Amino acid sequence: MTRDIRDNIPEILEEHQKEESSFKKIVPALIKKGIDNVNLSMFTPEMRNELLNAAGDEFIKKGMTMDAIKAFTITGNKAKLVEIGDNYVTVGLVTNAIDAYRLAEDSSKLARIGQKCLDDGLVVDAMRAFRLINDQDKLREVGESCLKKDKIDFAIEVFSFLDNKSKLIETGEKCLRDNMLAYAAKAFELANDGGRLSKLGDMFLKSGLIKSALKCYELAKNEMMVSFIKENFGDLSHIKPGGYM
Repeated sequence: MTRDIRDNIPEILEEHQKEESSFKKIVPALIKKGIDNVNLSMFTPEMRNELLNAAGDEFIKKGMTMDAIKAFTITGNKAKLVEIGDNYVTVGLVTNAIDAYRLAEDSSKLARIGQKCLDDGLVVDAMRAFRLINDQDKLREVGESCLKKDKIDFAIEVFSFLDNKSKLIETGEKCLRDNMLAYAAKAFELANDGGRLSKLGDMFLKSGLIKSALKCYELAKNEMMVSFIKENFGDLSHIKPGGYM
């Protein structure tokens, strides 16, 4: 058997050289036409992946990073995707890095970049990274940071994702104090707090902001006040909501 293999070495080498030669011919075509425009169905899965990985390396050399990501995603080359993510971090493109780590399914890298974003005040990117790995403790940190920095929309988004009703109510109360009534209504709605929504509706009603009041009562499922407004104020389509809702 050993002799058979030895005798076949020239043939094996010749076949390997043919494959390499074919790759050298095909990869430029892949680069020129684009992965989506080339049919590789005639190759075995192994050969197809080799071609796409080779094309991905060439895409990187040419600065065509998105095409490289596409190639490595198809082949499932997570190591290369992580490498691309690391390169993005080096040049400060953390959003792109998160995308690359997501495709690589690398939880440790996502956790690391999420912390970096949180430390740097990049709450949107931090929130996205921690959501991808469902790190609820870190998401709570992001929400608290957003609340302190008055990034209310992001705080509401985080606490809603966590289904943290107490923090949503806290956020809504802060919004009431700061006269950010639309955000307050959103926070109370997501907390499913009909009582606070009704009180907010009362505030709008006293201020003459009838349409905003109706919206709050509807969210609170306060049928009595909804009926009261509709019976006494009729068609509200022509009334502006007062800039709150």
